[in-house]
Amino acid sequence: MLQTIDVGALRPGMYVQKLLGPWMQHPFWRTAFLADAEKIATLQDSGVEQVVVDLSRSQDVDADEGEADVDGGEAAPDALAEADDPAGAPDPLSRRRAVIAADAGVSLASELARARRICEEGREAVEAMFREVRLGNGVDASGAMPLLDEITGSVNRHPTALVSVARLKDADSYTFLHSVAVSALMAMLARQLELPEDQVRDAALGGLLHDMGKAMLPLEVLNKPGKLTEAEFAIVRAHPVHGERLLREGGVTQPAVLHIARHHHEKVDGMGYPQQLRGDELPLLTRMSAICDVYDAISSNRPYKAGWDPAESLRRMASWKGHFDDDLLKAFVRSLGIYPIGALVRLSSDKLAVVVEQNPGTLLAPRVRAFYSARTRSHILIADIDLAASGGKERIVGVESPAQWGFRDLEKLWLP
Repeated sequence: MLQTIDVGALRPGMYVQKLLGPWMQHPFWRTAFLADAEKIATLQDSGVEQVVVDLSRSQDVDADEGEADVDGGEAAPDALAEADDPAGAPDPLSRRRAVIAADAGVSLASELARARRICEEGREAVEAMFREVRLGNGVDASGAMPLLDEITGSVNRHPTALVSVARLKDADSYTFLHSVAVSALMAMLARQLELPEDQVRDAALGGLLHDMGKAMLPLEVLNKPGKLTEAEFAIVRAHPVHGERLLREGGVTQPAVLHIARHHHEKVDGMGYPQQLRGDELPLLTRMSAICDVYDAISSNRPYKAGWDPAESLRRMASWKGHFDDDLLKAFVRSLGIYPIGALVRLSSDKLAVVVEQNPGTLLAPRVRAFYSARTRSHILIADIDLAASGGKERIVGVESPAQWGFRDLEKLWLP
């Protein structure tokens, strides 16, 4: 049974599943642990106000302790876990579903606001890891665990909120926020595939650490605004090998995470690098990482190229035969949406609109915010339209390029 309680109600023996609050403001590397008097005292001094406890894993704690959740109601029981395993030993997927159910009351607007904060803190954390490597120190993967908890927690609450916000990076922050974005995309895709909890964690961690090898590249090459020379590209192509070595030296032992670091630029047709591995030689999480890494790269602004619209990015990826695992790419589209949040679309009425939310029942009819008339080339009164509930009166007829229309800062239309 998962319940959200105030820190003041925490008792020794309770199993803390999650800390609610900015991870950089609490002293714990791991946000899941069995509470004792010392940890409770530390928590009470840290500024964290609430925690999620798992009473099924707690010791000598009555089930009626800590009944209030974030919204003041009763916390959701781990009903799905019990249904999946009547014997009382819930599997990891069932437990993760229960966590999702416990957080189901969080609105998309609230999660988007939280995602902005995660991106800010995540950028600082990844930049700090890069800085340590450049100073000759190792990768402290254990220090990334709180950030990992924030990323996976956000994806559990709203799968596309964090990935939508993390896409909005400028060229200067690309290298660092790219790691956060790929981690969130990996967690999102793993959730879509309903992978076991240990694989979800490995997927998210692999995404977060996949590009650490870039810390070994000269800054003039990494941040070059123009086309790379053959010699410079050869330097860049070495970063996956550097990355795997840095993670091993930093104590990372998960084979899947190490494989992602070394092989996320491989292609299923064997034309990738560094070892030209083919699809049947690439484990599941590595094939997933190739999709997530490329999507964020082409949909983001980089030093040498402006990003494509998210829907256009998916369309182009689907056309690149031999790059990706077809089944995984289809699952990726299902999780992100054919028209992802932030995509600019043309409606059958010739209105232009930005996608603001997905509809679970259909990939073709998201919620959109219309703001411009393509027919009169003028702004119109902003209106939200649920295409799934429009009775066919409005539908998407195409994807548009914000750059061609001269639109800037479209995120102001959908970010809270």
